[in-house]
Amino acid sequence: MTQGQGSTSTPSGTNSPAAAGPGDSRAAGQGAADARAAGQDAADARFSGLPGRPGKIIAVHLAYPSRADQRGRRPAAPSYFLKPSSSVAASGSELARPAGTELLAFEGEVALVIGEPARHVSREDAWGHVAFVTASNDFGVYDLRAADKGSNIRSKGGDGFTPIGPGLIDASTVDPEGLRVRTWVDGELAQDDTTEGLLFPFPQIVADLSQHLTLETGDVILTGTPAGSSVVSPGSTVEVEVDAPTAPGSPTSGRLVTRITQGEQEFDGSLGTLPKADDHQRAEAWGSREEAGLPPAFELTAELREKLHRAPAAGLSAQLRKRGLNEVSIDGVRPLPGAGKIVGTAKTLRFLPRREDLFEKHGGGFNAQKKAFDSVAEGEVIVIEARGETGSGTLGDILALRAQARGAAGVVTDGGVRDAEAVAATGLPVYTAGPHPAVLGRRHVPWESDVAVACGGAAVLPGDVIVADGDGVVVIPPHLVEEVVEAALAQEEQDEWVAEQVRAGHPVDGLFPPNAEWKAKYEAFRSGQ
Repeated sequence: MTQGQGSTSTPSGTNSPAAAGPGDSRAAGQGAADARAAGQDAADARFSGLPGRPGKIIAVHLAYPSRADQRGRRPAAPSYFLKPSSSVAASGSELARPAGTELLAFEGEVALVIGEPARHVSREDAWGHVAFVTASNDFGVYDLRAADKGSNIRSKGGDGFTPIGPGLIDASTVDPEGLRVRTWVDGELAQDDTTEGLLFPFPQIVADLSQHLTLETGDVILTGTPAGSSVVSPGSTVEVEVDAPTAPGSPTSGRLVTRITQGEQEFDGSLGTLPKADDHQRAEAWGSREEAGLPPAFELTAELREKLHRAPAAGLSAQLRKRGLNEVSIDGVRPLPGAGKIVGTAKTLRFLPRREDLFEKHGGGFNAQKKAFDSVAEGEVIVIEARGETGSGTLGDILALRAQARGAAGVVTDGGVRDAEAVAATGLPVYTAGPHPAVLGRRHVPWESDVAVACGGAAVLPGDVIVADGDGVVVIPPHLVEEVVEAALAQEEQDEWVAEQVRAGHPVDGLFPPNAEWKAKYEAFRSGQ
């Protein structure tokens, strides 16, 4: 077989095992050999867009600014995952969307094929170890992502999930920053981007990988996808092309064609995880909540913040109680001197009870506590689960300064605060169970952030709305914020009118709360304003 070509053959006639007569071991053996050869030919056809079967396929999570902005995160360094070579397919192949799934998404990408092995190569020399450039499609089933926990074995490792080809571009003839990748779905352009200005240029990716492992001849690197990746359904045709429009001769990979079909084989739940889709995965797969047909995600707008600043925590608590939510107050915490009102969305941090071996592994360096304070976004409230343990601090003045510098709205902790006076002097509003001189490690292990936590007896999820004032701290589920704050402000307005009547000498009986007569008077007052 010549490089880049594939062929298939099927055993038939007297050479097939079925046609061999009883005792004809030679015929049976020849039939088995033919079957093996046919299987080998079929396997080789999958790799017709490559010099041969790759030893390993390494994929980059994020490299294009357009995709990073779409995802809402820009990583500081490249990260990777592996795909099996059995997932490779040739142009013109069919890909079956697994039965029971809905979120099969395409990702048009530039594929790099390693020539000379690379180990500990420099950024300057890295491109010289790339032999070819071609098109690839990093298909994935988002219904299976949760179980993978980042490995992508289930979601992206299936047979046919990595079409590559059809043609190879000599890497020595092109500029790694002068490539273009385009994807079409049923003839409509869906992705169109270039490799200029990548977060992680291709030479950096090759050099970085080479300092961790040997890149061997024939290995493939999938370099990430630009914005525009989305969901495809059975019946659709996806095409990807990589070219170098400004290079001499404008070399191109040609169009890599994949037709989507519907798989029939159901997953067996007794063996492992079944597919499961939720709104988060739908938004990720389609590219946005809007594209997925989902309502917009909650946003704590400036207008809502202003209303929440006017609404007292007590009033908000009362409105939540009317809606059946009684366990939404963070109990046992008080503001440090001078701390003002807090309004913001929760960024959570969780501590475990101190255990010496765990603290040794998780307490030092850039631990979960430091990461949380170093990544808190403007307007967020760091909510700390410390189990009500007040025998050590959960933050001090340095971390308070860092949170303030990043624009945090405040901190709520059901543990202690070290350097309490210095923390208060930063101006960052902090609500705590009390000051304590001991460092974190006396009672706690910094464990994880951005997870559901229990703070002061209340469950707090990342993104919940936190309001704190002199009466206490309340947690508001995002979907109730507008309804609750409007009702609380309306109640405050009525209560202020009632207070005016009491100041004027009216008895509270029938007035607080207002009976029908007083309600009519209040409505008349409002109408006259």
